[in-house]
Amino acid sequence: MRLIIAEKPSLGRAIADVLPRPHKKQDGYVETASGDVVTWCIGHLLEQVEPENYDPAYKQWRFEHLPIVPQQWQLQPRKNTRSQLSVIRKLLKTADTIVHAGDPDREGQLLVDEVLDYLKLSQARKKNVRRLLVNDLNGSAVKKALARMQSNSDYVPLSVSALARSRADWLYGINLTRAYTVLGKKAGYGGLLSVGRVQTPVLGLVVRRDEEIANFQPKPYFEVFALLVTDQGECFKAKWQPSEACQPWMDDEGRVLDRRLAENVVSRVQGKQGEISKLDKKPGKETPPLPYSLSVLQIDAARQLRLSAKEVLDVCQKLYEQKLVTYPRSDCRYLPVEHFREAPEVLGAIRSNDEHLANAVDGALPDRKSKAWNDSKVGAHHAIIPTTRRADLYKMGDRERKLYGLIARQYVAQFYPDHKFSAQKVSIIIEGGLFTASSRTVMEEGWKAVFPRKPSSPEKEDSQRLPEMTKGQALLCKEAELAEKQTQPPKSFTDATLLSAMTGIARYVKDSEIRKVLKETDGLGTEATRAGIIELLFNRKYLARQGKNIHATETGKALIKALPEPVSQPDMTARWEASLNQIVEKKGSYQSFMSQLEQQLTQLLLEAGQSGTINVQGLPPVSASRFKKKTRRKKAPRRAS
Repeated sequence: MRLIIAEKPSLGRAIADVLPRPHKKQDGYVETASGDVVTWCIGHLLEQVEPENYDPAYKQWRFEHLPIVPQQWQLQPRKNTRSQLSVIRKLLKTADTIVHAGDPDREGQLLVDEVLDYLKLSQARKKNVRRLLVNDLNGSAVKKALARMQSNSDYVPLSVSALARSRADWLYGINLTRAYTVLGKKAGYGGLLSVGRVQTPVLGLVVRRDEEIANFQPKPYFEVFALLVTDQGECFKAKWQPSEACQPWMDDEGRVLDRRLAENVVSRVQGKQGEISKLDKKPGKETPPLPYSLSVLQIDAARQLRLSAKEVLDVCQKLYEQKLVTYPRSDCRYLPVEHFREAPEVLGAIRSNDEHLANAVDGALPDRKSKAWNDSKVGAHHAIIPTTRRADLYKMGDRERKLYGLIARQYVAQFYPDHKFSAQKVSIIIEGGLFTASSRTVMEEGWKAVFPRKPSSPEKEDSQRLPEMTKGQALLCKEAELAEKQTQPPKSFTDATLLSAMTGIARYVKDSEIRKVLKETDGLGTEATRAGIIELLFNRKYLARQGKNIHATETGKALIKALPEPVSQPDMTARWEASLNQIVEKKGSYQSFMSQLEQQLTQLLLEAGQSGTINVQGLPPVSASRFKKKTRRKKAPRRAS
């Protein structure tokens, strides 16, 4: 008997649907006519035990117990999934072949692997476990996946990375939450101070941004523009570029802060002749934007559809379960080359499903292969794209239709030519000062024809069209203009920009050495967890929305103020994410990662203990009885990453 263990019932049903009938539906599994049996987990069937399971003394929260580091890690069944675990236990006993069909990511890999370990599957049988990777729940895709299964042992690094992350989150959350809750109690605060590896740095990002905005002092700065005229009477504007000699009167961003300096430039160039010192004119092109990963989809959906990260994930999961899009928790933006053969069928489904994209599909070139098809950049899963399934989207909700439209449009763009343009930049010397102007003329719209045209801003320097000119040509500065502007505070975080900050966390890392190591794709959390982390901060009343902007609440601000700065900075957890990715790529090890983590944790606890207390001013009062009620339970308060 071949036993296939899926991550979720929906995936289990999709696999069973392509296996020989008739089927016998049993409690927690499906028997097929071929003798195959399909069962499933219900998300995680197992969870980490609480500290008191390792030592009853840990039931009392005491600083001297820390750090709590299990010597032999233990898992326990979740209360509401015990029966399903029993089903899998029973089926394993009679299975000849076992197929791991967890979701195609590191969490999905660990989820089934840990069940097999917990149920004490022998090493000999583990070596023969097969791995089924399903990115698309449509029957044809599932059949293809069944035909190309691999050895599950090939995915050990993925599982080890997820295991390291899970244990790191437990160690960090348990120890630091207990440490600062105990210190808070000493300082007179009776509530729980929840600290998480990811949630606390994310909250810190928002708190610090709010502080920058509140403390921002606007300053005037000055720009000079020259209205230049050719011999043929053609006019255009050029902007003054201050020289190094002007630096004493400029800020770090190169803006002139001294009005007298700008006024002097105006008076010097007004009515004077200038000469073109440099002229660059060259063709350019933009390739179609790659299909979506989850984070990029969440960012675009937040900007265009005003959906939160969690809403995008929930809607995308619904589309996936209805077989309209591929696996949603993907961190990849590329597609396998073999998928290119399905392009005409996928395009046909898009045309049928979304009337707004009918013209775009009609104009597509199905034989055109963009750079999105690249096997070397596809791991366990590929980019999120529509499937070949046709359905009546008008029977679905507005959010489902619009999100499907975003995903579909990004796919259709792959079959359009590059956007081509001619870029021109001119440098003019007037009385020793450098002025520049640029323009960009569209030569071929290409893939941009698929996307709604954005209104152009008249203030953009390249919104004008430059006349034909030659190097050395003389120009008259007919008029010089002084423009006074105000420096602007940083913008408040929105769903889109907070997600962008989490995925590109290197921009917010203080340590320059760490910043050099981190890639733009490294970030806080994973594709599957970022939405949950943001939602957790809202649920705990640490964050709140004002229109589309996200701000820290007074509670959130007070919590970050109460904690030492390293705990709320992204540096350490960004380093962790890079190390976890190295484990997946076989460039790092579990032992090295956990050893470094324990050293860092010990140092953080040492610093916390030396301080002896924390600043709890501003934290809302919490009754001691409420806190004690939680500690009397068998399980201590949960902490999240």
